[in-house]
Amino acid sequence: MKYTLETTINKPKNEVVALYDNIPNLYKWMKGLQSVKLISGEEGKKGAKTEMVFKTSKRVMTMTETILLNELPDKMVTAYQADGVYNIIFTEFHEEKGKTVYRTIQEFKFKGFMRIIGFFFPKAFKKQSMKYLEDFKNFAESNEA
Repeated sequence: MKYTLETTINKPKNEVVALYDNIPNLYKWMKGLQSVKLISGEEGKKGAKTEMVFKTSKRVMTMTETILLNELPDKMVTAYQADGVYNIIFTEFHEEKGKTVYRTIQEFKFKGFMRIIGFFFPKAFKKQSMKYLEDFKNFAESNEA
């Protein structure tokens, strides 16, 4: 499953990317994030692996983030692995008239039971991905940023 999402943030690209590329800020816009821990590599650099733990109303989910490419402020490619799910996110930032277009191309691969979930509920994945874009946009445009 592959799809592209985007939103426009009413701030210049340099400000948006500074907020995006800041681990403590993740807690301010990623609902349910409990912890972020560097497992290997150098934080923010290609090859770095980070464990991320999320808590939802129903369960706790642990995923591993691997940075595949970091060419911020323009683009970043990350991979996320969790039980039965492998997600690659191509993230791009473009400035247009003092605003920032935040675009992601998301590609999901499923194994086991998650193949069934991915097949029958693809809109749920797209909806959650868009929620993260909108939550980041709201954070970046808020007074908390």
